[in-house]
Amino acid sequence: MTNDTAAHFDRQYQTHLKHLKLKGLQPKTIEAYSRAIRRIGNYFDHQIDTLSEQQLTNYFTELVATHSWSTVKLDLYGLKFYYAHVLKKPWVAPGLIKPPRTQRLPDIVTIDEAKRLFAATRVLSYRVFYFTLYSLGLRLGEGLRLQVGDIDAARGRVHIRDAKGNRDRFVPLPHATHQLLQRFWAVHRNPTLLFPSRLGGVKAAATAMTPMDAGGVQTTLHQVVESCGLKKRSRRTRFDIAMPPT
Repeated sequence: MTNDTAAHFDRQYQTHLKHLKLKGLQPKTIEAYSRAIRRIGNYFDHQIDTLSEQQLTNYFTELVATHSWSTVKLDLYGLKFYYAHVLKKPWVAPGLIKPPRTQRLPDIVTIDEAKRLFAATRVLSYRVFYFTLYSLGLRLGEGLRLQVGDIDAARGRVHIRDAKGNRDRFVPLPHATHQLLQRFWAVHRNPTLLFPSRLGGVKAAATAMTPMDAGGVQTTLHQVVESCGLKKRSRRTRFDIAMPPT
C-alpha cells in the first residue's frame, strides 16, 4: 500500500463519517458502519472504490465463516452506504447476501425473579434503575437517557426519547415506579438526569452532565443474575416482562 493509497482511503473514510452524521443515524449505527469500512479497507489493502462482485463474494464468504450474521449484515449495509453516499454509484452485487431468517423469543423475567434481582442489587442507583427498566419495559440505553422532564406524573406516562429507529414514544408510568423515582431523585437532586453518573458519589451526582456508565450497569446486572442463580440470557439489556408491577 502506497502513501497515496492510504491518504485517499483516509479522505474517503472521513467523508463516509460526515455523511453518516448528516443522515442523523444513531451513534451505534455510525460506529457499526464506520467499523465496516475500516475492516473492509484492511482486507483489501485500503483499495475499496473499485471492488468487483467476485472480490465482494470472497470477502463476505470469509466473513460469514468467522463472524455472526449480525456483523455480516452491518458490514453489508455499511459498504452499501459508502457506495451510495461517498462513491455515488450503484451497488455492484445485488442479491449477494441473504441472511437466514430467525426469530428468537426473548427470555421472560417473572415478577418473582425480578423481585429477587432487585433484592440482590445492593447499590441503590442500580436497584432503582433495574426496577425502572422492568416496570417501564425499557432498553438499557432508553433508561439511561431518561430525564427529569420526561416524567409526566399528571398524565401517568413517561416520554421515551430516541428509541429504536430514532422514534419517541410514551409508556405508562406505574404509581410504584413514580414513587421510587421521586425518592431516588431526592437523594441526588440532579436538575436534568434521572440516573446521573456515579463518579464522585452523591455530591457529584447533583451536577453530573452524563448518565451512569452503561458498562457498569451491565456488569453489575450480570453479577446479580449469576448470584441469583437465574438461567436467563443476562447479556440482554432489556427486561422482558409478563406484566409490570403496580
